[in-house]
Amino acid sequence: MAFLSSLDISASALTAERFRMDIISENMANSSTTRTENGGAYRRKLVVMQTQGEEASQFRRILQSKMDVDRQTGQGVRVVEIAEDPSELTPVYDPTHPDANEEGYVMMPNVDPVKETIDMMAATRAYEANLTMFNAVKNMAIKALEMGR
Repeated sequence: MAFLSSLDISASALTAERFRMDIISENMANSSTTRTENGGAYRRKLVVMQTQGEEASQFRRILQSKMDVDRQTGQGVRVVEIAEDPSELTPVYDPTHPDANEEGYVMMPNVDPVKETIDMMAATRAYEANLTMFNAVKNMAIKALEMGR
């Protein structure tokens, strides 16, 4: 059944979105971390996703598409990188802080709680949409099997 490949596509999206929610949670948890193992303040992390199989050569993609004329196969999605947000850290004046510089400024993480909340909402909605699609395909498969009885 070719439509069962939809389950693989949806499952890959569920995994990627769950990972994205984990990274957003990590950003929120470290929104006030001024000292990391690498030194300096925590930098916001971003999840970079890519279509699975995108690294295949142009020739291979064309050949595969011609061979699968009557069967549409999906690619799914995968996480390819966890990138650091290059935006500037926020200086906050607090001369009593142990990580303050000579002028009394502490470099705070570039994590914006509002932006993280919006990203979390978007990731949650994408997760829910893929879960709905997964359940719909699963129900279609169950109904198809019931018809065969």
